[in-house]
Amino acid sequence: MGVVKRIGTPLSACATRVMLLGCGELGKEVIIALQRLGCEVIGVDRYADAPGMQVAHRSHVVSMTDGAALRALIERKKPALVVPEIEAIATAALVEMERDGVAGHFPEFIPTARAAQLTMNREGIRRLAAEELGLPVSPYRFADTLGELQAAIDSIGFPCVVKPVMSSSGKGQSLLKGQTDVQAAWDYAQAGGRVAHFGKPGRVIVEGFIDFDYEITLLTVRAVGASGEVETFFCEPIGHVQVNGDYVESWQPMAMTPAALQKSRDIARAVTSNLGGRGIFGVELFVKGDQVWFSEVSPRPHDTGLVTLATQRLSEFELHARAILGLPVDTALRRPGASAVIYGGIEEKGIAFEGVAEALQVPESDLRLFGKPESFVKRRMGVAVANADTTDEARTRAKLAASRVKPVRA
Repeated sequence: MGVVKRIGTPLSACATRVMLLGCGELGKEVIIALQRLGCEVIGVDRYADAPGMQVAHRSHVVSMTDGAALRALIERKKPALVVPEIEAIATAALVEMERDGVAGHFPEFIPTARAAQLTMNREGIRRLAAEELGLPVSPYRFADTLGELQAAIDSIGFPCVVKPVMSSSGKGQSLLKGQTDVQAAWDYAQAGGRVAHFGKPGRVIVEGFIDFDYEITLLTVRAVGASGEVETFFCEPIGHVQVNGDYVESWQPMAMTPAALQKSRDIARAVTSNLGGRGIFGVELFVKGDQVWFSEVSPRPHDTGLVTLATQRLSEFELHARAILGLPVDTALRRPGASAVIYGGIEEKGIAFEGVAEALQVPESDLRLFGKPESFVKRRMGVAVANADTTDEARTRAKLAASRVKPVRA
C-alpha cells in the first residue's frame, strides 16, 4: 500500500477500508485513531459487543482460529488493510492469503502475515531471536510432555519459568522455585494455553530465570520516514510491573543507563527489521545494569503502552494508525506519566462503575473504561492514567485514581 495519497470517505465506494482482527481495549483505541484519519473500519472478534465493535463502522463475529471463516469474510469485505490485534488467530491462513491473494484481491497484512505467525508462538519468536539473530536471551528448552518438562528443568535448573508456547496476558505462566512446583506448573500451562490441544498436551517453554533489575517495553515503530522509505523510530522506554505475567501498572519514561538504552534499541531494531512491514511493535526486554536480554515482541500496540495515552504527543494507537497508512509519525514524549489497571473484581455481565468522579479529582488524571460486556475478577475492565513532574508521582496518582473506581453489579 505504501504512502497514502488519498483517504476515501467512509461508507462510500472510495472508502479506505481497514479490517481489525480483534476488538479488545487496544483494538478499540486503534479503531478510533483510524477513524480520526478518515478510514472506514470493520471490527472482527470472536464474541459480540466487544469494545472495538462498539465504535467500528461495521462488525462481525467470527471464530478467530477458523481460517476458512476469516478468508470468507475478507473475500466479502475486501479491505485494503488487515490488522491482527490479538494473538489467537489462524495465522497460517493469513500467510496463505498474503501469498496467494483472496479471490483476486491482495489485502496488506499488518505488519506482515509472517510476523503475526511467528509472534503468536513463543517457540517461533524465541528461535528467531536466539538462533537466527544471535540476540541475548535466557536459557530455554521446549517440552511436549510432563517427562520432557522434567528433563528441561533438570537441564536449566531452579528457579525457572514455565509458559505455554501460545498464551496471552500471563495465562498459564508459573515461576518454579523447586521440585514440588513442577506438576502444578504443567497443569496450569495446559489450562492456560491459547489454542485447543485436541486431546494432546500443549507445548511449553522452560526459561531460565534472569535476575534482572527491571523490565521494559520499548515501543518500536516501523514507519515511512522523510526519505520515503520505511525507517525505525523509538518511543521512550516504558517501565512496568507484572503479576503472574499480567501487566498491572506502567510508567514512562523508565530511567536507564545510556548503554542499556542503546542495547535495547539495537535488539528491538534487529527483531522488528527481520519481522518487517509497518506498524508499532511492543518489544519486551529484561535489564540488569548495562546488560539487556530479549524477552518477547508483539507486532501491535502493547498493553503497557496504554500509558502513552497520557505521556506522548501521539499515543501508541495513533502511531500504529499512522504507520500502517504510510503517514509520518512523531514519537516525542510530552510529559512523564503512568497507568494503573482497573480490574473487574466480580463475576458479572453488564456491570456498572462507581467512583468515576472521585477518580477524576486526582490531579492530571484520566480514565478509559473499556466497555467489556462481561466482568471477571481479574479481567481488565479499565485503566487510569495520570501525569506529573516525575514518574514516581505519576504512579501514585494513577494508582489512586484506579483505586477509586469500583465495578459493581448493575
